[in-house]
Amino acid sequence: MSGSTLALPVPVALERSRFYFRMAVACFAVAVAGFAPTYWIPLVGGTLSVPPLVHIHAVFFYGWTLLFMRQTWLASRGAIARHRELGIAGVALATGMCFLGLWVAINGLKQFEAAGFGETARAFSIVSVTGILLFGALFGAAVVFVKNPDIHKRLMLVATVSVLQAAIARWFAVFLATPGPGGIRLPPPVAVSVMPGLVSDLLIVWAMIHDRNTRGRVHPVYWIAGGVLLAVQLLRVPLSSTAGWHRITEWMLALAP
Repeated sequence: MSGSTLALPVPVALERSRFYFRMAVACFAVAVAGFAPTYWIPLVGGTLSVPPLVHIHAVFFYGWTLLFMRQTWLASRGAIARHRELGIAGVALATGMCFLGLWVAINGLKQFEAAGFGETARAFSIVSVTGILLFGALFGAAVVFVKNPDIHKRLMLVATVSVLQAAIARWFAVFLATPGPGGIRLPPPVAVSVMPGLVSDLLIVWAMIHDRNTRGRVHPVYWIAGGVLLAVQLLRVPLSSTAGWHRITEWMLALAP
């Protein structure tokens, strides 16, 4: 905890610490509920047929939400030494997430390209690619500020929320994705990704309200990191159709085996 937290009355300090654990639980719940119709329910029912890479991807991303819960729980109990020890695992996990996220995006783009839906897939790939790159950037910033708990924990929260858009988007995809030949669900227009992003951003709004109620003001991290997240979510729409992004997707396809 920071010196400012130690100076607070005990009930207020405990409330702040426990808040981040509750936020971590909420993030985990959103992740599970979001992928329930397209991953968990078919998996339990034995009807899920996906490449092994998808399962590995799920292990890493759900592993992150579980680790985030564990870390916030340790911090709320004052077990800072153990929290820092697990931080090393967090670095390894987040690094794996970034590589896996990009690989899944490239692999998906290749499959749609082979099926004749390359143009739509090229545009929509900006959502997954910028999403995982933003997560990596936010996580990296959180590591840089590891000795400043007030900044560190807020950056970690925003980083985790940034990857929840994919979970929320699964519900939109169930109702909005266009079925293609052979039952393949085609990527929707990039603009469809904005609403799931805004829904996931409500978790950050919740944290900002908590800051306002407990600190008297919203911490600058939420304005800056949250603002960057919102900008990325909105700018994907016009950037996805540019020649520059098309060249990036060409490079991505060149990396695919």
